[in-house]
Amino acid sequence: MKTVGIIGGVGPESTIEYYRLIIAGYREQQADGSQPSIIINSVDVNRLIRWITANELKAFTDYLVNAIQKLADAGVDFGAIAANTPHIVFDELRQRSSIPLISIVESTRDAAVVLGMKRVGLFGTRFTMKGHFYPDVFSRAGINLIVPNQAEQNYIHEKYLGELLKDAFLPETRERLLTIVDQMKEREGIEGLILGGTELPLILREVEHNGVPFLDTTKIHVNRIVAELLSD
Repeated sequence: MKTVGIIGGVGPESTIEYYRLIIAGYREQQADGSQPSIIINSVDVNRLIRWITANELKAFTDYLVNAIQKLADAGVDFGAIAANTPHIVFDELRQRSSIPLISIVESTRDAAVVLGMKRVGLFGTRFTMKGHFYPDVFSRAGINLIVPNQAEQNYIHEKYLGELLKDAFLPETRERLLTIVDQMKEREGIEGLILGGTELPLILREVEHNGVPFLDTTKIHVNRIVAELLSD
């Protein structure tokens, strides 16, 4: 049996969701009732936010490399980061990791390809929406990523850090996020929306809104993790 190592805590609520969904997905495919082997290393999200806000990417990266190595030392077969924003340094993490890593961004791109999408919106932290790591990966598949305008990005980022990461999921925030989806559909003609922050599916639990399917990065990532757990 393979063991997955999860870098969690970024943030805690979505890490709980990962744990729950990995177990549920594994059970669905294992008729004998067996359970998956999971080791979680919960890191300090506040440190990571301070470093990335200050653009101290070396400290940010070194911290995650050390966290991944702890999982490797614990004997996991492969790893995954239960968050989107840390994938800003994913290429270096993969290069420095002693275990294979499953990318949430690559997994989401593959899901968008299956759905035949060519223009996809992206919600997330400011670091995710302004970063190159999503466009770089998606452009290889001929998919154009559309981010909200500056005012919308500011709102999403502030609510993400100020509410969602603190386990606050307010109805008025949800309604404003859905309004932004509608505006992006009208303005940009998006065919789908990436929930590019693993807390976003906790407030936007629908599978679509007004004809815009949501790409739940948590569930997409989990499905890929479960497939690897079950592979020979």
